[in-house]
Amino acid sequence: MDKSDIERLFFTLESNADPEAAKSASAYMRDQFSFLGIATPKRRKLWNDFLRNAGKEDMNWNFVDLCWAGVHREFQYLGVEYLGMMKDKLVPADIPRLKNLVIMKSWWDTIDGLDRIVGHVALSYPEVNGVLLEWSVDENIWLRRVAIDHQLLRKERTDTALLERIILNNLGQKEFFINKAIGWSLRDYSKTNPVWVKDFIERNEEGLSRLSVREASKYL
Repeated sequence: MDKSDIERLFFTLESNADPEAAKSASAYMRDQFSFLGIATPKRRKLWNDFLRNAGKEDMNWNFVDLCWAGVHREFQYLGVEYLGMMKDKLVPADIPRLKNLVIMKSWWDTIDGLDRIVGHVALSYPEVNGVLLEWSVDENIWLRRVAIDHQLLRKERTDTALLERIILNNLGQKEFFINKAIGWSLRDYSKTNPVWVKDFIERNEEGLSRLSVREASKYL
């Protein structure tokens, strides 16, 4: 991955900006971020060749850092997509770097990609589970959200003991993004083990928010 290749890709993205679409995207994200206004299908067409070639190389954290330093939100999306493609090359030593990404320029749009990446590392290296337990009680709500949802889509490979401990660490919350995450994690696992999820809700109904219970019960 040459510096010139990165600069060329960034220039290409900036050259495809749509100011009107950018205003709408920014408003949708409560004006927290500046956007180029490039829709997902077009973004992927613009960067697919670059990522395909980058995937043949070693993990490049400098590239991710450049994406996170980008002024426009699409650059963070590029970083998340690159990390998702490189997830098999990530190891526990990369967790502190992933943590930094979680707490920088945080919002649900990047967090909901980073949680799967962190979860993939934890599944491959169970020693990461201890870190996720620490995140589940952190003051940063996005670290807690990643901890809660990192097992999404694991199905039969879900560590229910870990899931339960992490959720119990987050009962009684008023934070929307935490309660939504709890509901999602339970709802997703209910597709695999509805009996476990129903029992968990019954045992912890007093501490679960209405939002969490509603989300968790969707398929029960």
